[in-house]
Amino acid sequence: MTAVTVLTLAATTAGCRTHASGGSAAKPSSPPKTSAPAADDAKAAATPSPPTAAPSPSATAAPKPAPPGRTLLATGSEGNQVRELQARLRQIGHFHRSPTGYYGTLTVAAVQSFQGKRGLSRTGRTDTVTWQKLVAMTRKPTAAELNPPTSRPAARPDKRCMTGRVLCISKNSRTLSWMIDGRVVSSMDVRFGSQYTPTREGTFSIYWKSRHHVSTIYHTAMPYAMFFSGGQAVHYSADFAARGYNGASHGCVNVRDEGKIAALFDQVRTGDKVVIYW
Repeated sequence: MTAVTVLTLAATTAGCRTHASGGSAAKPSSPPKTSAPAADDAKAAATPSPPTAAPSPSATAAPKPAPPGRTLLATGSEGNQVRELQARLRQIGHFHRSPTGYYGTLTVAAVQSFQGKRGLSRTGRTDTVTWQKLVAMTRKPTAAELNPPTSRPAARPDKRCMTGRVLCISKNSRTLSWMIDGRVVSSMDVRFGSQYTPTREGTFSIYWKSRHHVSTIYHTAMPYAMFFSGGQAVHYSADFAARGYNGASHGCVNVRDEGKIAALFDQVRTGDKVVIYW
């Protein structure tokens, strides 16, 4: 391989990272001020009311949250128990997406919501007390609840996806379907680049696979990277797993389910087709 070829490959496979969107909270307005009429003030001064007994502390003190137990799961945790936690929280309306198996900011917020409703300390960590209360209020998740194909229905495959081995990727449904000879083998949620760094559309092919890839531009991990167009690749994104669609890539196709992309990486070969369409 010539030096020019090596430099070209390094530039085109530099990769992409994610960036987030944010917001700010509105400042609450002050309550209107009121004043009592002067006649009432004078009357109150002339004929004071008899003193009343102070309320007992038990009548006015807010109940203290139950102390947290031993931490079982927290930010950064991964695995089947995290997936079960998310599925159980979803059953009772605290987690509003499909389980991912990754304990990120969305899971922290869901656990805090559950803890606040149950009078527990809003730590965002799943301790023994939180877990026991959640299990008592929910049922064991089904296999479909634990591992749904995608959070949204997969799109109808493009006609270019109906022959051969194809990564069929729809921007409209935000799903990827791995297809062989017109049959869907697996599907998964995906995320794309922003309007400033859009993911390219068209027909491509996988030209390089890198299991433990790290972007040379942004120095961020791109596990299970499968490059299809310059520095754009299909790869796992911990940021996507943690925050969902509150961000975007710099052109890559992000997958948030690490188990699914790991299985896909093992099946896809160099030269397999990639179709990206609306």
